[in-house]
Amino acid sequence: MNMSHSLHAPSHAIVIGAGLGGLASAMRLGARGYRVTVLDRLETPGGRGSAIWQGGHRFDLGPTIVTVPHVFEDLWAACGRDFGQDVDLRPMDPFYEIRWQDGSNFFMRPTHAEMLAEVAKLSPADVPGYKAFLKDAEKRYHFGFQDLGRRPMHQLWDLIKVLPKFAMLRADRSVFAHAKRRVRDPRLQMALSFHPLFIGGDPTRVTSMYALVSHLEAAFGVHYAMGGVAAIADAMKRVIEDQGGQVIQGAEVDQINVQGRRATGVTTTEGEVLHSDVVVSNADAGHTYDRLLRHIPKKRWSPGKLQKSRWSMGLFVWYFGTKGTRDTWKDVGHHTILNGPRYQGLVNDIFMKGKLSEDMSLYIHRPTVTDPSAAPEGDDTFYALSPVPHLGWDNDVDWATEGEVYREKVLHVLETKVMPGIRDRITESLVFTPETFRDRYLSPMGAGFSLEPRILQSAWFRPHNISEEVDGLFLAGAGTHPGAGLPGVVAGAEVLDKLVPDPAHAFTLSMAGSQAAE
Repeated sequence: MNMSHSLHAPSHAIVIGAGLGGLASAMRLGARGYRVTVLDRLETPGGRGSAIWQGGHRFDLGPTIVTVPHVFEDLWAACGRDFGQDVDLRPMDPFYEIRWQDGSNFFMRPTHAEMLAEVAKLSPADVPGYKAFLKDAEKRYHFGFQDLGRRPMHQLWDLIKVLPKFAMLRADRSVFAHAKRRVRDPRLQMALSFHPLFIGGDPTRVTSMYALVSHLEAAFGVHYAMGGVAAIADAMKRVIEDQGGQVIQGAEVDQINVQGRRATGVTTTEGEVLHSDVVVSNADAGHTYDRLLRHIPKKRWSPGKLQKSRWSMGLFVWYFGTKGTRDTWKDVGHHTILNGPRYQGLVNDIFMKGKLSEDMSLYIHRPTVTDPSAAPEGDDTFYALSPVPHLGWDNDVDWATEGEVYREKVLHVLETKVMPGIRDRITESLVFTPETFRDRYLSPMGAGFSLEPRILQSAWFRPHNISEEVDGLFLAGAGTHPGAGLPGVVAGAEVLDKLVPDPAHAFTLSMAGSQAAE
């Protein structure tokens, strides 16, 4: 890189990984004037939010709902664009249905009056407690999401300043413990506390700050992007390309190059060396430090530290297509949560014992209810997701042999509890296990959501957006602040945007670092 670079070309930023966090970061850097190159090992953008087509069925591989549309609207606005022009977002009603073993159910719905009716249907005496829980959730939203979640938390002082507020909001108490204080009915306790599972957390142990999700749903609704989250990723890629950047698929980064103490670019697995003034890693934070920076000593995120960290649970996901069922199982909506016989016991097996239980709870996704394009005409597309232990336990599951056995168990539950006759209607099938997450997404322990969002692995305690180990390196995605989930990783790009220097300054720092290393 020579001085003519600073006079004639914008500073270069390399983003490792085209997950939603990486794409959002690339968009913001492109809007700042950086020339951006995104490198991704998969065939299509979106990371865990990508899709696979099989036999005319579109399988949305990961997240399926959008809960805080304004984080996307803000991102597009920062790029001088209109999110609504690029993505067709549809509000859902109901958001999802929760079913229990006793035949009772609960619909999460858009209006306060409808929700009060649903609570009263299960337990009239718990209506006042539910109202109190919603007020608690709103307080936590303003503090935990709008404040902490959208600003940097990489300096210890940032944490110290907010400790009194953490104490006031009883952040030490778990979401489940907080729900138990507000409502008596065990079914409502589950319905108000299960949300951390959407981002890889044990509801009985992660902080009650995550009660804020109940406010997100009540205030902003739950939406589905036509074409799935993959359609959002495609739209993000188009914005990046319109800015003059590029998204290169099928390009895997082998290491982040470092001179002195400064990131200077990357080397791909093909041996190609790419130079840059700034590097953003949307790879899992554990993979970033353990693999991509394997050649340098780490002060904080050493292999031992990562090994001792608590990782989120694994996921078993069975994607399948069915023939001629569009008008069958009419009571099965877009999202159904099917509870097994245990709640606390099951999450304890998954998070504390690393045990693959005989019983299971399932999250059933049927996008064709909202978006018929996900399947051939008259047919259906589904996935059934079961939380399972990650791969880091001593009694680890051999998914190569257990995968088909477990799929049969899932099928049995679906056939006996939800969709009678399904076995004879299945046309396409695809299974993801924690081993798939390890191999496809390079996720440590095959974890579904990176580090578990416990209180001592959140905010300042999480890997920082501005690397503690290398200058000029920034982190995006689920493994850094503020954490997993679509709103989290998109808000994380907003945090990162406040930390990355302006392009001209980044070039100056890059040049100074190179000269110091020579």
